[in-house]
Amino acid sequence: MSIKQAEAGNMGDKVRSDCRVLLKTGDKIKGIKLNLESKVKALYGESIKKLVFEMMEFFEIEDIEIDLFDSGALPFVIMARIETAVKKLGLDKGKKYLPEWQYEFSKSDRDRFRRSRLYLPGDQPKFFLNAAIHKPDGLILDLEDSVAPPAKDSARILVRNSLRTIDFMSAERMVRINQLPLGLKDLEEIIPHRVDLILIPKVEYPEQIKDIDEKIDQLLKENSETFDPFYMPIIESAAGIMNAYDIAKSSKRIVALAIGLEDYTADIGTQRTKEGRESFFARSVIVNAAKAVGIQAIDTVFSDVTDMDGLKESVLEAKSLGFDGKGCIHPRQIRIIHEAFAPTDKEIDKAKKIVLAFEDAEKKGLGVVSLGSKMIDPPVVKRALRIINLALREGLINENWREKL
Repeated sequence: MSIKQAEAGNMGDKVRSDCRVLLKTGDKIKGIKLNLESKVKALYGESIKKLVFEMMEFFEIEDIEIDLFDSGALPFVIMARIETAVKKLGLDKGKKYLPEWQYEFSKSDRDRFRRSRLYLPGDQPKFFLNAAIHKPDGLILDLEDSVAPPAKDSARILVRNSLRTIDFMSAERMVRINQLPLGLKDLEEIIPHRVDLILIPKVEYPEQIKDIDEKIDQLLKENSETFDPFYMPIIESAAGIMNAYDIAKSSKRIVALAIGLEDYTADIGTQRTKEGRESFFARSVIVNAAKAVGIQAIDTVFSDVTDMDGLKESVLEAKSLGFDGKGCIHPRQIRIIHEAFAPTDKEIDKAKKIVLAFEDAEKKGLGVVSLGSKMIDPPVVKRALRIINLALREGLINENWREKL
């Protein structure tokens, strides 16, 4: 019988925090043989060996040869790479080797700030480990465009393990799944592991969201899980734009609606420009659809990571259109995005007056809020409270701001 083999992971001079696994089985292979090459073998060779043998016992594999080329991978990465190769050989017996939970994760808030969301390629663990120190509002473990088709199975398991082991600090824990129907397979791995928000790419019809709902309901029930995720559909086509309102209201789990302009401009047969005239209609539709349903509107990424002035202009424009956040593809973009979305002094002063008027009306038991001769509607109060909270978060005002008025 010929040798059967399967590989997973990455190796090379520029690879770090990762490993490459090659598994071989066949009639002539008896027992478990591990060939380990590691940059940290002197320090961690024995613990790596112990982990490998524990995994073979877990999967009930008695005869196999394992070549492991380690570039400083943490245990959860080694676990993911080995499990992927085991599955490719059909030796997993339907089991999953899960790392222990490393942190206590609290549920995200529906209305939390989503000014910035940083994309991290789902097959590159070196980007996961310290991404939270840049303080984005959200971190996206991406299973879609940044992962090549041959690596998607491996990335899916790696992202699952990351959700269980990495400290995302204050960032919302997001995963962008693949376009349906492949995205349904992604959900099987990530839903039981406390993901905060699912980004759903290339949504064109509300029926796609309903398919996601049904799959997640099934998975939550099967796993007795109560950690229910939020959704952020990404609209990336003419059909999606025309159905944006129906998509936005298609599930109670939707908290934001985003637009992706690279695919959208290709779909309508034009080029994306810095001025953005070709996408003004689409972006306005997204904002109006989101606000009509009471959710956040999130703008597309700014692709030139060297143009900080251009990024600031783009964010200020997005804010003027009514967007609440913007995607980023590099950590250096986060600070610019947060600063540009921060409220101005004029906005803060107006918000203070509205909040104080609202609180005064509440104390007096009045059902109507007014500022001077103008009546204030509940959505205006809600926006003012959001501005105050953002100003507090950015250190633009103090907690005792009421006392200084």
